[in-house]
Amino acid sequence: MSDVVVLNSEMAIAQGSKSFAAAARLFDRRTRDDAVMLYAWCRHCDDVIDGQTLGHAQQADFREGQQQRLELLQAQTAAALRGEATTDPIFEALRRVVQRHQIPDRHPQELLQGFAMDVQNRHYETIEDTLEYCYHVAGVVGVMMAMIMGARDSEVLDRASDLGLAFQLTNIARDVVDDARVGRVYLPAALLKRQGIETIDPDDMGQRPALHAAALDLLDLAERYYASAYQGMAALPARSAWAIAAARRVYRAIGAKLRSGGPAAWEQRVSTGKGQKLAFLGVSLSDVAWTRLDKRQTPRQGLWQRP
Repeated sequence: MSDVVVLNSEMAIAQGSKSFAAAARLFDRRTRDDAVMLYAWCRHCDDVIDGQTLGHAQQADFREGQQQRLELLQAQTAAALRGEATTDPIFEALRRVVQRHQIPDRHPQELLQGFAMDVQNRHYETIEDTLEYCYHVAGVVGVMMAMIMGARDSEVLDRASDLGLAFQLTNIARDVVDDARVGRVYLPAALLKRQGIETIDPDDMGQRPALHAAALDLLDLAERYYASAYQGMAALPARSAWAIAAARRVYRAIGAKLRSGGPAAWEQRVSTGKGQKLAFLGVSLSDVAWTRLDKRQTPRQGLWQRP
């Protein structure tokens, strides 16, 4: 079962997230195995709720039966957290990872609470509302990943959560048009109204400049969380810090492409190429070195605080 669990998880990361897969190669073997196993469970839960396969090919009727699928995920996850062995490699992976690293039950459950927000089609009025969602679907993943890397200090875990928030804010900005096509809006209504948008129309090209301006506001906010996460890398083992530094650069580059591409950037999926990812693997080494040499710490002031 052990080899099947790891192999299944490796396949999930290879097909579900090329960005994370590239960065994960930098982990030591044990950390990599556990990180990809946690990723596989997160990816599976996301796919079950969204009616997708490894983040792709969303079913047109994905909303049908969502609540039942969520309840099944909650039951399967609860069984894994109780330590019940299973032949399902996804939930066996979760069971092994949370036991090995003593990850509190509340963290996997917080991720499912984020998917519950999607099932409920929650409305996000303020940036604080959006940040709460970001924590539940990404910030808490950062916390669990940091725990796999050996982190236990609450301040370090705060910085890990900040990186997850930054990633999700970037994702929201990148995917705002595609999300709107399936009836999802994560950009806070207050931010959209500031740009004169009451309702996002994904097919209204005349609305794109204002929508792009709103997305840039979100990317500006993401930069504050990327900066906070940068300071947390010094507390991680060197190889883990290298992997995180690389992932951080890859995601920031996605935001930079959306920024420089203007309203036309959404005409194709914004992503980084293989060559650019490889370049980031090299330059991120300097990030690791610098965080270990620069002992100055900027307090986390004015940033959203995880529960």
